[in-house]
Amino acid sequence: MNIFKFSLTLILITSCGIDDMDKPTPKKIPYELIQHNDIRVDNYYWLRDDSRSDKEVLAYLDSENSYADKWFESRYDYKTDIVNELIEQLPDEEVSFPFNNNGYIYYEKLNKGDQLPKFYKKESSESAETLYLDPNIKLKTQEYYSVNAIRPSRDNSMIAYLEDNNGRREYDIKIIDTDTLKIIDSEVKRTSRDIIWSSDNNYVIYSKKDPITLINNSVYAHKIGSPYSEDVLLYKEDDHEYDINISLSKSKKYAYINIAATNENEIRLIDLDNPLIKPKSFLERMENHLYYLEHVGEENFYILSNHNAPNFKVLKTDTLLDLSISDMDVIINHNSNIFINDIFYKKNNLILEIRDNGLPEISIFNLSSHDTYRVIHEDNAYTVNINSNNVDYSDEGFYFNYSSLTTPDSIKFFNLSSMSYSTVWQKEILNFDDKQYSDKRLFYQARDGVDVPAIIFYKNDTNVAKAPILFYGYGSYGINTEASFRQSLLPLLNRGFVYVILNIRGGGEMGKHWYDDGRMFNKMNTFNDFNDGVNAVLHKGIGSRDNVFARGGSAGGLLMGTIINLEPELYKGILSGVPFVDVLTTMSDPSIPLTTFEYDEWGNPSKIDEYNYIKQYSPYDNIYEANYPAVFITSSLYDSQVQYFEPAKYAPKLREYNQSDNPILMKMNLIGGHGGLSGKINQFNEIAEEFNFIINLVE
Repeated sequence: MNIFKFSLTLILITSCGIDDMDKPTPKKIPYELIQHNDIRVDNYYWLRDDSRSDKEVLAYLDSENSYADKWFESRYDYKTDIVNELIEQLPDEEVSFPFNNNGYIYYEKLNKGDQLPKFYKKESSESAETLYLDPNIKLKTQEYYSVNAIRPSRDNSMIAYLEDNNGRREYDIKIIDTDTLKIIDSEVKRTSRDIIWSSDNNYVIYSKKDPITLINNSVYAHKIGSPYSEDVLLYKEDDHEYDINISLSKSKKYAYINIAATNENEIRLIDLDNPLIKPKSFLERMENHLYYLEHVGEENFYILSNHNAPNFKVLKTDTLLDLSISDMDVIINHNSNIFINDIFYKKNNLILEIRDNGLPEISIFNLSSHDTYRVIHEDNAYTVNINSNNVDYSDEGFYFNYSSLTTPDSIKFFNLSSMSYSTVWQKEILNFDDKQYSDKRLFYQARDGVDVPAIIFYKNDTNVAKAPILFYGYGSYGINTEASFRQSLLPLLNRGFVYVILNIRGGGEMGKHWYDDGRMFNKMNTFNDFNDGVNAVLHKGIGSRDNVFARGGSAGGLLMGTIINLEPELYKGILSGVPFVDVLTTMSDPSIPLTTFEYDEWGNPSKIDEYNYIKQYSPYDNIYEANYPAVFITSSLYDSQVQYFEPAKYAPKLREYNQSDNPILMKMNLIGGHGGLSGKINQFNEIAEEFNFIINLVE
């Protein structure tokens, strides 16, 4: 059955008026950018409005949205069908795996008709449940709302959480009294990422961003019930190339302040028994040294360190006095083939998250026998990691998260006595039969001879040689693109698409060298790997050369912009989400949020060699007259990671130089942030619109 027959007929009937639609044509105001005696002219620089209130800018964004809407209205509406299919996959009620906090049980419930989950607690497994927070109530009164970091106090008398009202990831802290269910403290505004309770339940520890750069640079303690003005500054970082993250040690003795740049970090310890005492530096920052901690009691720490060990090694110390790397015991030596991502101590074992040959694995290292046991999985490709709530669970084993392209998200318990595991929770997906789908993993050779992993996913009844094919990649920051379950893909695969993940350099899939080989002066490898992967997969007889699509977001949007500048006619259509496309201008302007923190990722254009290297790939600077594919760009006005004006400038410039008849569309959410709109159904609508775009392009 040809599922595209009807849409092709509809396109033939309605497309005759499409070319006559008014394309947005923002005015041009030439703006010179001069560095190193090099002059670049940006005609759309004026679209940057940091206040996000300029009427002319907003009118232009509205015109782009209207233009995109008219294009979609002239095509078959697959979006509605896809959204309905995604909703039909949902159970009437989905209950999360519970976590235990000193005897109390906390969990979420997501009803089929709700946008956001509701939050519940029980005083014991036998007691009645209490609904303590329903974010859907507030979302109904405003366009954006999300809740993050649910953190009950040690004695369960209070629950702290973060709320975001616009998607810009600037959170307000709310604290609920668990007896009255009333908010008893809402003093702290515009915080970031997490909340940590002191041992005595009197303080919460939080971090704040610089209001201009949006880099996390300070840590405070807030006493419950006191005014915000009395909050105590515990640490302030003045170097704008460092970002702060706070986390709770698994022992719950310390809060870690991780002060990190790309290549080095320093961890300071907040003693949660004495939270107002100056945080102690564990190891001072040192060039090219990254380390992470696992506290196991008293002054005993396991340290994950990359000192002379790019893929990390495990060290141990039993003192906090006069610490030195050279004085620490080596527990697990560096292995050039195995990257250690995380460690967790349990019952005289170190549970290791590792990467081997591009796949995530869990390995168990017995500290007495020094024997190693690898947890085995049956899928060809998958994602697996240690569950973050292990500290409150049985000493007989540990929990880990698992999923694959054919296995919905699940939590498994590994018993250290029997050395076996079982599934204790799995996400329910209705009308999904894993036996109807297949995945394959292979390696292809990039142009410089390096073997790169690819993962291919399709429905069994698909003629893969003639199928439309969607490639996905990211390839930045050492972030791994895993073969995790993606519910939203099923409607696309059910329509005959093949989906391919390319684990290109710049990610961390193959170890530290994989990341280093795709950043700074090696960044071109990222883009070449992707185009080489597309050609290699097609050469293997997988996918139709007439219907090749690609998708990427954020730094993956940079990837999309560069690959079509390099090989514009390789692709039929591109999905570019919140794209980082004006790299050279952004990295040259320290006032733009997050810029200085990323100098070691992309380069610092104040240095001429780094300026010239970035200029050769920065998508906005390399647009030229070419037969570009169809491109659908999505973004949000309040995106804090990639500022809205990058895609806003990119769309008209790409449209101006495009020599083909392929559409260049942009949709700009006028609310919401880097992750788009909040809410399950809203997000279904966003992904369905993207897939609607490429399905309508299939020949």
